[in-house]
Amino acid sequence: MPLEMNLKPFITCAVTGSGGTQDRSPHVPRSPEQIAASAIDAAKAGAAIVHCHVRDPETGKPGRQKELFREVVDRIRDADTDVVINLTAGMGGDMVFGDVESPLPLNEDGTDMAGATERVAHVAECLPEICTLDCGTMNFAEADYVMTNTPGILRAMAKMMTDLGVRIEIEAFDTGHLWFAKQLVQEGIIPEPVMIQMCMGVPWGAPDDLNTFMAMTNNVPAGWTVSAFALGRNEMPYAAASVLAGANIRVGLEDNLWLKKGELATNAQLVEKAGTIVTNMGCSLMTPAEVREKLQLQKRMPQTV
Repeated sequence: MPLEMNLKPFITCAVTGSGGTQDRSPHVPRSPEQIAASAIDAAKAGAAIVHCHVRDPETGKPGRQKELFREVVDRIRDADTDVVINLTAGMGGDMVFGDVESPLPLNEDGTDMAGATERVAHVAECLPEICTLDCGTMNFAEADYVMTNTPGILRAMAKMMTDLGVRIEIEAFDTGHLWFAKQLVQEGIIPEPVMIQMCMGVPWGAPDDLNTFMAMTNNVPAGWTVSAFALGRNEMPYAAASVLAGANIRVGLEDNLWLKKGELATNAQLVEKAGTIVTNMGCSLMTPAEVREKLQLQKRMPQTV
């Protein structure tokens, strides 16, 4: 099919993620203050959306405490720089099995299984404009770890998010995740306008080759808003590939730590580099206000008690 280039994309910056990168770069933010500051710097560099996880401020390990999310959100909202806030809801589905001959009981170190309501509690607390929904269970590179998202849990979480008035960003790590996402939209659980993030090159999901990427984007229903990213060294090539395929852009330290060989990046530097690539291709970047209008987002303060 002919290319339909997106001449007006937005950039999402994935600020810190939940991977074990906290000791691999001094630029990976840990505390709510650091995460918010890095998100604000990314917005100043051209990101219209910031996608935020939280971490233990001391160890840097991933967390999902409501009070940490609340501090991050409040700090961003109190800043002079406008940006759309996107919170992860992917935590709380982590299973680590025992050895290959005795998979049960589960390994307590790393296992974090929570119910649907608990997994959405920080979203209800903070009321971001967007939150994510990982539309499937997946193996990662770790031998015995599984990211667990059953159809029942996903339906329940999606309904809660919709009832809160928070726009869902579907996370598709593989082709079956896109298939199930279309089912959720068909059932009316995920309302329009629909947005989806193609997560490419995450072991062992969809590889980041262009044939797989185009197969997935070509199967997205008309009218959906698509973004895409690839991990590591292909992060910047995917900034170009995404807009060529009619999609939007995601970069950030969740996905890649390097600006170039031998030079660790900040979030702002990654956003600036991606913006330079696509503006040199003839694109202009969407502002947060334009993203809100396109995706019908509600910019709100947290609920008062």
